Amino acid sequence: MLTGAMLIDREKFFMQDLCHRPARAERKFVSEAVEQTIARMKKLMADKELACLFENCFPNTLDTTVDFEHIDGKPDTFVITGDIDAMWLRDSTAQVWPYLPLIKEDQPLKQLIAGVINRQKKCIILDPYANAFYKDKTKVSEWSKDITKMQPGIHERKWEIDSLCYPIRLAYHYWIVSGDTSVFDAEWEETIRLTVQTFREQQRKNDRGPYTFQRETSWATDGVPISGYGYPVKPVGLICSVFRPSDDVTLFPFLIPANFFAVASLEQAAEMLIKIRKNNTLAAACTTLAGEVKSALQKYAVVTHSVYGKVYAFEVNGYGSFHLMDDANVPSLLSLPYLHAVKPGDMVYANTRRLILSEENPFYFKGKAAEGIGGPHGGMYTIWPLALTMRGLTSTNVEEVRKSLHMLKTTHAGTGFMHEAFHMDDPSKFSRKWFAWANTLFGEFVLDVQKRYPQLLQLSNI
Repeated sequence: MLTGAMLIDREKFFMQDLCHRPARAERKFVSEAVEQTIARMKKLMADKELACLFENCFPNTLDTTVDFEHIDGKPDTFVITGDIDAMWLRDSTAQVWPYLPLIKEDQPLKQLIAGVINRQKKCIILDPYANAFYKDKTKVSEWSKDITKMQPGIHERKWEIDSLCYPIRLAYHYWIVSGDTSVFDAEWEETIRLTVQTFREQQRKNDRGPYTFQRETSWATDGVPISGYGYPVKPVGLICSVFRPSDDVTLFPFLIPANFFAVASLEQAAEMLIKIRKNNTLAAACTTLAGEVKSALQKYAVVTHSVYGKVYAFEVNGYGSFHLMDDANVPSLLSLPYLHAVKPGDMVYANTRRLILSEENPFYFKGKAAEGIGGPHGGMYTIWPLALTMRGLTSTNVEEVRKSLHMLKTTHAGTGFMHEAFHMDDPSKFSRKWFAWANTLFGEFVLDVQKRYPQLLQLSNI
């Protein structure tokens, strides 16, 4: 899809060795199961550039971002997001997620992921409203002057529903895959109690809750209006998310993809509480809250579009106002099946997908290099590899999957890695050279393609 001066000289790049992981001795963590997966996959891929990208990206979290140790006899894993020396609850889950299927055959890798769960527990107990943390609990953030309840150990305190959903997603699937219950202690139970409490507070049924956020900045998407509470909502049972998973402020605080994610997460938490902790009371609280949010979604999340019919809104306020768009970060409307938040064959999702993958979505950009979803965080005319990858992961159309792979392969700008965002006409204009979530998710996508459409990996030039 690239033309003229923007075309990548593939042969030249291979001569310069596009496959450039850190030397084994320099890697933060080495998993033999991951190394075996890379070797196996490389043999299956006829497209050598794609194979190099997989070799670079799939292990990037382990190679460069994890700090694993034992603290008080328990595994503990701090996971930075990449070029920002802080751990996001969202990113840390997503970064290790593709390794879960391998933990049965790799005990050290299993310990590493158990360590992520243990570290996330500490973060949530420190502050359930924060989204990003430091390993050093005494470290003071560059954002310490934010007008909110900042404290040492917190990098940023932007309230996002998904920050409390992702740790549940990781813990649940770790348990399903491994059967290990050692991480589900009283501390874990406390994180679920705090999650329910925080979600309840942000339903704002009786008042606006304890959370506010303001920042002295010229960056509009970092500022929260009306004394840091955001624009008003009608208390209809949905949960307010002051920020999106992009770390941008919401326009209407009822962020629909995040509320769908909350329902799925609360149901998973309830199952674990019953089967592992035998805490039927807290499980019932999770189930009741999930039911309230689900009922509210059925009533307020669906709107009618003049072209696409019944679709899911991106944000609503409960008063009848709604916002139609999608954002590249996950949870997004596009990602709902990936998060098991809607059922296969959901017709409203199908309509929504057609809308958000069209120019009816104000943040869908179509350029000379690629076409895909971006968002305010990356600015106009920028496409996020996260969204290109998620499009492929949620597609059941082989040509759409191939096209997603092709666009990812041809927009890394010769770096061998995925980025946060790139200009739709020129991939050399990109943000974040080291963004581990995008890298690892790309690796997950390639593995998914091998399972569902293995014939695509036999193409010599995808």
